[in-house]
Amino acid sequence: MSSDFDIVIVGAGAAGLAAGIFAGESHPNLSIALLDRAKTIGAKILISGGGRCNITNQRVTASDFHGTRKLIDRVLRRFDEQATIRWFTSLNIPLQLESTGKYFPVSNKARMVVDGLLQRCKDLGLSILTECPVQDLRKEGELFILQHPQGLTRARQVILATGGQSLPKTGSDGSGWPLAQHLGHTITPTYPALVPLLLEPSFFHADLSGLSHDVMLSTTVSGKTIDRRRGSLLWTHFGISGPVVLDTSRFWVQAAAVDKEVCLSLNCFPQFSIRDIEQWIVQSTSQRGKKTIASLLSERLPARLALKIAEFQKPNISQLPVNLLNKEARSKLILSLTNLRLPILGSRGWNFAEVTAGGIPLEEIHPNSMESRLIPGLYVIGEMLDCDGRIGGFNFQWAWATGYIAGTSAGLAVTKSITQEVQSP
Repeated sequence: MSSDFDIVIVGAGAAGLAAGIFAGESHPNLSIALLDRAKTIGAKILISGGGRCNITNQRVTASDFHGTRKLIDRVLRRFDEQATIRWFTSLNIPLQLESTGKYFPVSNKARMVVDGLLQRCKDLGLSILTECPVQDLRKEGELFILQHPQGLTRARQVILATGGQSLPKTGSDGSGWPLAQHLGHTITPTYPALVPLLLEPSFFHADLSGLSHDVMLSTTVSGKTIDRRRGSLLWTHFGISGPVVLDTSRFWVQAAAVDKEVCLSLNCFPQFSIRDIEQWIVQSTSQRGKKTIASLLSERLPARLALKIAEFQKPNISQLPVNLLNKEARSKLILSLTNLRLPILGSRGWNFAEVTAGGIPLEEIHPNSMESRLIPGLYVIGEMLDCDGRIGGFNFQWAWATGYIAGTSAGLAVTKSITQEVQSP
């Protein structure tokens, strides 16, 4: 079976659906198809944000992303967070702002997002083919030829939106990169990002499973601190997770992948200086009673964490009266409280990563259209590109923005081409 379309979008995730909708809305007379390898559409959207789907953030700038920020800024300016809010309102998906700066559907249901996007595709007459992985993509003259299990499809313009490698069970397995690479694009090394980290089994994390608290994490590579950030850390049975860990993970994963010496250290008292902590402990030694180290630490830390850090000392000082803590032991304790080296084994990998770091360099794409600089008529969007944002709705904003630019640009290109053909003698 063969078919012809004006625009074919390979991948029907967040970016692909946005591209199809914007192409259809801006140029309603065009034939548009989305080809997706998954059996059902929107699996990644459905599980995002704990099933709520963090649509965007109150403020999105290029500094929230890793990549060529000058080019990222040009993309974000074309379709910003306010444009996203207006667009979702037009899809009958009102959004609500939370104190964290994140926007979620008022319904708190990601299903509403998927249903709204698919309904708009239906209203626009877009064709969506599922279980249709594109196995080959080539250009012959002015047309692209796409080969897939259902036959051949010809298209005037092609938008690649297959995603990265994160959460492969949702259909993102990196299969789009070879298609682009075959046409001449390069792929930078890819790594799991926004991913939980594994700790040595002998560490005390399992006893803290489920505990969340405010910390500062510092990443040091080859003796140089390259990242330091504060946020909520979640202890788990396997290691650590939570917003601050997910944002930090890409630095550890990327350094470890190229065998660099990398260290992740934990500060349980980000709101205090070392001097403040020392004064607090010293002043406590003069108080009456037999307060133990564990009970003292629990005044400012969760009780389970306080106990484990005190037990972690050599020797165990958890039940030691505070007034018996000597200067050397006090210094070691403060070091554990403010600069505890975490024994990272690795990350939980692609199956648990929320996004992909790396991909097709932005320098190979025109930021004003998302069209390839190498192959006219080919567009690349979303997670396929070497651009990844921090946690908080930023990666979805990137999907909507690149989808908008590519969809409207491809639609305009086809319309101009058709007009020229009609006018030709």
